[in-house]
Parts: sequence; structure tokens; C-alpha cells
Amino acid sequence: MIHGFTIEPMPAQLDPALVKRLAQAEPATIGHYRHDGFMDPAIRAVIPDRRIAGTAVTLSIPGPDSTLLHHTMNLVRPGDVLVIDRCGDRRHACVGGVLALVAKLTGLAGVIIDGMATDFGEIRHQGVPLWCRGPSPITTKLLSLGGRLNVPIACGGVTVHPGDAVIADENGIVVLRPHEAGPTADVALEDQADEQDFNDKLRKGAKLGELSGATAKIEAALKRQQG
Repeated sequence: MIHGFTIEPMPAQLDPALVKRLAQAEPATIGHYRHDGFMDPAIRAVIPDRRIAGTAVTLSIPGPDSTLLHHTMNLVRPGDVLVIDRCGDRRHACVGGVLALVAKLTGLAGVIIDGMATDFGEIRHQGVPLWCRGPSPITTKLLSLGGRLNVPIACGGVTVHPGDAVIADENGIVVLRPHEAGPTADVALEDQADEQDFNDKLRKGAKLGELSGATAKIEAALKRQQG
């Protein structure tokens, strides 16, 4: 239960050049070599075929209330990713058509909600990248029940700190500490370039198991089993 309001300063934004590189890195590629930092896959993209990257602004608001969310929309900046912890609520939608319009006008890179949203058609019309657990027709109200802005939160099973790097597309969401973001982008982009060469070899007739090394592993295991 949240009591009162906590409002911390806005985090430093990631370097725009880094954000551009992160936006080219696929969460599914990062998932080839990382296991942590990935949100619950039940938090899904409302708009397909979009990938975003940006600086996390973290918000925690209690179930039926969105008072602090409205205030936060005065503070967010172009390129921010607003990450919202709903404190376990799966009933009230805190973002709908009006908030999507404000997000668009503000230049938010995207919104991620560990909970529900509404007005999916309007969200798609506004073109605001948004991830949530699904739709709900029951909306939050301005009840002034409290909330926390720019403190560490839990979203989709991941701890998100203000200022973290966030990458999200229709395959999932990954959160990186700022010092991890650059090296992770480097590895992911290199992997994606290598994958093109890998796919070209498959098209020319190479066998998957031989290219990946799986066949060699099976053959070695069979030899060991045979003594």
C-alpha cells in the first residue's frame, strides 16, 4: 500500500547516439546471451512491428488512482520511456486515449505498464508505442492516494531504476543498467550482422546442426555414451 507522494528528480537521459544503437538491437538477439533483465512476456505490445529504446522514468501508482501519472506527464521529456508499476492491480486501466495523445505531444519514446490500458484503437491511432497486460474498460480516477516517481520499481518481474536503458518491441522488453547498455548494444548488433551471414549459408544448402555446432555436440555425446 502506497501512502503519500514521493517525487524524486528526473534521471539523466542516455546519450542520443547510444539510444540510436540500442533501438537497432533486438531484445530477441540480446536473449541469446542474457537471461536477466527481461520483463514478463505477458506484458505485450499494443502496436506491432515497433521497436523503441530510451531512458526509463519510473512510476508506481496504486490500483484505482492516476493522480501522480497526470502530474508526471508534465515532467517527462522526448525520448523517455515511462515505466509504470501498478502495485499488482489488474483491474484499472491507467492509460487510454487522452494519455496517449499527451504522450505523443510530449514525444515519449513509449509507455510500459505492469497492468492494464484502454482505448487500444485510439492508442494505435496516436501511434504511441505502449506495452501492457491487456485491455480493461475500468479506468483509474484522480483520488490522490499517493505514488512514487523516479524511485526503483518492479515491473514485469524486473527491477527498473530511473535512468536505466529500456529496449522494447513485440518480442519483449529488456532493461539494462546504463553501464551495460553500450556493451550490450555492441554484442547484439554484431550478432545481428553475423546472423545475416548465417542465413545466407542456410539458403545455400548448409545444415543447421553443422553450422550451429549442435551436430558435433550430439556426435561427441554419443561417442561418450558408447564408451
